[in-house]
Amino acid sequence: MSEQLADERASAAPMPGQVGGRSVMLIPHREPDLEETMLPPDYQRILAAVRQAAQPVMARQVGEMPGVDVSVRAKLEPLRGRLVRLVDRGWLRKLPDGRLTTRL
Repeated sequence: MSEQLADERASAAPMPGQVGGRSVMLIPHREPDLEETMLPPDYQRILAAVRQAAQPVMARQVGEMPGVDVSVRAKLEPLRGRLVRLVDRGWLRKLPDGRLTTRL
């Protein structure tokens, strides 16, 4: 049973992309020895914005902090995609009400 779960996790894991002929995952899974400086600068700014908030925040509030024009939906949707990617990889935590917070 544990082998089957391990196989399913491995097949569900995101595949790294190719950059300069090398396999690279731009947004790595969060691990204890991995620092957020390994993330691209945009993602580092998003994490800093969530961390600066005194409480869990919505995507719109995160967009207001780094200066994204949140009045235009087309500008907010890419930010939502980045937030989902950070949640999926373990860098952020999404609460049941949709708000985001950093992982402890």
